[in-house]
Order: sequence, then C-alpha cells, then structure tokens
Amino acid sequence: MTIVNLNRARKDRAKAQSKAQAAENRVAFGRTKSEKAKTKLETAKAERTLDGAKRED
Repeated sequence: MTIVNLNRARKDRAKAQSKAQAAENRVAFGRTKSEKAKTKLETAKAERTLDGAKRED
C-alpha cells in the first residue's frame, strides 16, 4: 500500500483534464485563417453545384 498525497492527486487529475480540453480546442479552433477561408469556399462551391443540379417541377 502506498501513501498518496490527496492534494497532489487532485492537482494531477485537474492538470490531465486541462490538457485533454486543450487538445480538443486545438482540433476545433486551431486552423489558420487561410484554412478556414478555403473550407468556406469549398462549401460554397458545393452548394452552388447542388443548387444548379436541382430540377424544377
């Protein structure tokens, strides 16, 4: 049986949770402005293509 410092364990758990949240944020918000613009242009082009292919009744 080992002796565990509860304050250290709590801080370690909080630090691990903080690192996990930071990793999620890097994925969600870590794109450059040019990458965001490129994605926006690609989405707009795909929407125009789909709208152009619609059939009128």
